[in-house]
Amino acid sequence: MAHPVPSAPKRTPLPSAIGGHVAPGVHPPVSQLPTVEEISAGGVVVERADGELRVAIIARLNRGGRLEWCLPKGHPENHENHQEAAVREIEEETGISGKILAPLGSIDYWFTVSGHRVHKTVHHFLLRATGGELTIENDPDHEAVDVAWVKLADLPKRLSFPNERRIADLAREVLPQVL
Repeated sequence: MAHPVPSAPKRTPLPSAIGGHVAPGVHPPVSQLPTVEEISAGGVVVERADGELRVAIIARLNRGGRLEWCLPKGHPENHENHQEAAVREIEEETGISGKILAPLGSIDYWFTVSGHRVHKTVHHFLLRATGGELTIENDPDHEAVDVAWVKLADLPKRLSFPNERRIADLAREVLPQVL
């Protein structure tokens, strides 16, 4: 007699602050390494150019030297809240200032570096560009190696990480409600 194979636990999407859903992060098995919690904020900054919406994204080199295109983000400084950190980080990493239109939810993920595990949570927001010029010259950490405007329709093909592609999809759904 065959025994049923247990199924994997279902990963239910989490509701975002605006009603969309973002899948929870996958949590690896517990490790003997110490764990550090990190918080970042950033998001999707859009502008209309030539009748089309476009988004400012940045490129970084990963530890292996591979170029990865991603949404701008960074750690809150001093007593900044998530929204203030997102606006500042986007402007530092892309050169584009923006105004928050809506929250897009959060993603979390795990990685290991220098003998410890990091559990990172990133809070994302949708912003309308209000000024500035594309540049990486104002990035104090010099993490960004390139910056580009990408048509909103092309964004899923350009972003390197599936969790950020889900945030971009959510932004596309919300934009008609806030623009």
